[in-house]
Amino acid sequence: MPQTLGLIGSGMIGSSVARLAVAAGLEVVLSNSRGPETLADLVAELGGRARAATPAEAAGAADLVVAAIPLKAYELLPAEALAGKTVLDTANYYPERDGHLAELDAGELTSSALMQRHLAGSQVVKAFNNITPHQLFTLARPAGAPDRSALPIAGDDAEAKTEAARLLDVLGYDAVDIGTLAASWRSEPNTPVYIRPYLGETPAMSVEAFLRWTLQTPGIVVPAARVGKLVETAVRQPAGEARLPSDD
Repeated sequence: MPQTLGLIGSGMIGSSVARLAVAAGLEVVLSNSRGPETLADLVAELGGRARAATPAEAAGAADLVVAAIPLKAYELLPAEALAGKTVLDTANYYPERDGHLAELDAGELTSSALMQRHLAGSQVVKAFNNITPHQLFTLARPAGAPDRSALPIAGDDAEAKTEAARLLDVLGYDAVDIGTLAASWRSEPNTPVYIRPYLGETPAMSVEAFLRWTLQTPGIVVPAARVGKLVETAVRQPAGEARLPSDD
C-alpha cells in the first residue's frame, strides 16, 4: 500500500481524492499547473500530511500517482518523472472542452490508451472518472460496510490494477476490474455506469448549476455487483458526441 500519494491536478476530483487519502493516513503531495503557491489554502485545510509541489516533484515523491487533469492537458504530464510509476487517470473526453481528437472520435483509442501512449514508461489505470467529486467523498465507506459503493478500474497491467484496487479500498471503495484500457470506454460518458447511478435522476441545468446541485445530494450507494451489471450492458457510442454533465 502506498504511503505517499501524488496528485497532478488538484481541482474538484483531485481535492476529493486528497481529502480521502489524508483521512486514511496517507501522505499527500499536491500539484497543479499554476504552481505550489496556489495550493496553500488546500494544504492548510488538509493539515500536516499534505504539502504542495510541482507536478514533476509530486511524481518523484509519490509511490502512486493520480492524474486528475482535463484530457486536453495530458501532454503536460511529466512523462520522465512518472516513468516506472502507476498512474491513475481520472480524465474523460469531452470534445466541447478538449477539442476534437481524431483517434478518439474514430474509436481507434480510448482516452486512457492515449494517455498511456504519452506515458510509455508508466502503467496507466483508469479510475475515479465515473463519479462526481462530492459523491466520491460522501459515499466512501470502510471495508466491510454494508453500504459500500464500488468504482470501475481498467488497465493493461495486472500489478498496476492491484495497486489501484488497494488504493480504492483504503479510500473507501471496492474496485470492479472492467478489463484493459481498450475496454475503459465502458465507464466513460454516455455509458450506464457513468455518474447517474451515484446520483439518480438529475435535472437539466448548466454544468455550474449541476455541480452546485451535487453538493446538496449525498449520493446513492452502488455496490460492486451493480457496477458489474451496468458495465456489462454498455454499448459503445461515438466518443466525439460526449457532452459535459449538464443538460444531457
